[in-house]
Amino acid sequence: MSKHPYRQDRDELRELLLQYNNLKSGKANSFIEEDSFERLIDYYDEKEQLSPALEVSEYAIRQYPYSAPLLLRKADLLIALRRYKEALHILEQAELLDGKDTNLFILKTDAYLALDQQEKAAAVLETALDDFDGEEKIDLLFELADVYDDYENFEKVFDCLKMILEQEPNNEEALYKICFWTDFTGRNEEGIRLHQKIIDEFPFNELAWFNLAAAYQGLKLYEKAIDAYHYAVAIDDKFDYAWRNMGDAFLRLRKYKEAIEVLEKVLELARPEDVIYEAIGHCYDKMGNFAEARFNYKKAAHLNNGDSQLHYKIACTYMNEGNWGSAVKNLDVAMRMHRLQPEYNLALGQCYMEMGKLDDAITYFGNVVRVRPKNLNGWMELLKCLYKAELFEEALEYAGFAYEQTDGKTIFLFYKSAILFAMGKSKEAIIQLENGMQINPKLIKKLIELNPSILQSQQVVDVIARFKKKRSH
Repeated sequence: MSKHPYRQDRDELRELLLQYNNLKSGKANSFIEEDSFERLIDYYDEKEQLSPALEVSEYAIRQYPYSAPLLLRKADLLIALRRYKEALHILEQAELLDGKDTNLFILKTDAYLALDQQEKAAAVLETALDDFDGEEKIDLLFELADVYDDYENFEKVFDCLKMILEQEPNNEEALYKICFWTDFTGRNEEGIRLHQKIIDEFPFNELAWFNLAAAYQGLKLYEKAIDAYHYAVAIDDKFDYAWRNMGDAFLRLRKYKEAIEVLEKVLELARPEDVIYEAIGHCYDKMGNFAEARFNYKKAAHLNNGDSQLHYKIACTYMNEGNWGSAVKNLDVAMRMHRLQPEYNLALGQCYMEMGKLDDAITYFGNVVRVRPKNLNGWMELLKCLYKAELFEEALEYAGFAYEQTDGKTIFLFYKSAILFAMGKSKEAIIQLENGMQINPKLIKKLIELNPSILQSQQVVDVIARFKKKRSH
């Protein structure tokens, strides 16, 4: 055994290249073994010199015309050189010599896929499956799954992965892949049955527990999903994706405290991610702890400063605390990224209205109704603001636009009524009020919110009483 195996390899290769050059130049005694030819092909292939590699394979086949491995090497190189039809011709020859090599079918498949003949590629593998078992069959099933994926027969991708797991339940690659395809194809019930069977046989397979949980989650069976995720992390407590998905399941169940505990575990195990901080922030938001929510949203924004939604969410925590100035600052950041986003304009309008800056508020509410003319909230906030600013003429005009744009939403009849009362046009106001009460009397509360003193009007009280009497009969 040489002390310097690399030097020995290099010397052998140099000798081999010399022999090959002698063979090409027609010198006598230039005989090269079959495996030495393969080594030469590897040498050129690794250096990405495909044409010289192909030339070696041609010399090799002349010397060993009945060598299926050499024919397969040549076909592989022809595929790399995009000479697909020639490759298929060589593969037909190889199949006559040895039809039991899985590489033969994989190369045929590659050639047909490159020629955009997916059905033929699938047919090659489907036919070959019956002739193989064990590892070779599994290799072909993975290849077939890729072919089905290529021509978007996604149900069959799932079928192939299922067949692999029925033969080899602990196959990691198949377990990883089937999780995605179960969700994508919506075959969750099947996924549950398959993974329960695997778990019965191999109870410590954390991937099978994870996939079982994900299938339950796909069916919105969150409690069952959480139980299965607990088994996955009991087997591998560093399984961050199981913790992450469990956090999502707790979120869906509105169990915010539990979700926070689980998501904080994800932060311990994996690289910090904006989506995890954002989810924790959301939980605190829902629990009414706005300072903690903001702290986590800010951490998320630090990791992903280009996400305007995070700055909007930070602003909302300030709005919930009545800190309008700080909310405006964060909304300005969000608006620099997405100037016409209706949510941001609506929130800015609300802040300015609370701050008594009614002109600014009207501008932002105006942006909302321009971008989303069918959106109720934008119109309602704009009308409230115009009413508060005592711009009754404009308010009446916009109430008419709002009614048209929202396909006659009843709420705007009540707003018209309130504005007409404010303008001293009580006769017209009562007509609008009666029209509104006829359609949806519950909306009277919106009118009272706008102007509580309206209940001092005997006419209004009479209209309300009349409709109450009608409902009780």
